[in-house]
Amino acid sequence: MSDKTIRLSLITGLILLAVISRVLPHPHNFTPVGAIALFGAAYFPRRWMAFAVPLMAMWLSDLFINNVVYAQQYPEYRQGFQWMGSLSVYGAFLLIVLLGLFALRRVNVWRVIGSAMAASVVFYVVTNFAVWYGSSMYPATWAGLSACYVAALPFFGNTLLGDLVYSGVLFGVFAWFIRRYPALANA
Repeated sequence: MSDKTIRLSLITGLILLAVISRVLPHPHNFTPVGAIALFGAAYFPRRWMAFAVPLMAMWLSDLFINNVVYAQQYPEYRQGFQWMGSLSVYGAFLLIVLLGLFALRRVNVWRVIGSAMAASVVFYVVTNFAVWYGSSMYPATWAGLSACYVAALPFFGNTLLGDLVYSGVLFGVFAWFIRRYPALANA
């Protein structure tokens, strides 16, 4: 197996492990989603892979979470097989990949931290705008939009913490492997 294949397998494997962690019990919004998008953007050798692999992993985990986990926890809301998660979540995820493509051309601790924080803001802004725009929970006014963002602030803390922790783990474990096996650095 070539060093390029090993490196690609390591990147993909770390993303898959992070995705699997989505099914473990966790506080609301404390997930690896933003970190996966940033990590894929930083390290996949082709841009299409930076979008496709994390998005596919997210979609597959959503299939399991929506149709097995949530179906058991909330049977009263079950309305048949769910093929998709929230489109605003996927849209935010794609914007975070774009953020990572530009901000993480050179990876270092401060860029990872800054990108994780920015990813949290992107997710917060996009998904809560979609809640305000696409539901009747809040009036279609500036006051309604403000109320929606204020109501989501407790979730933002968990999103930020999740993005920072999971980014630290993904980028840290990968850096450890690169230091341990230097041939993977330039593969």
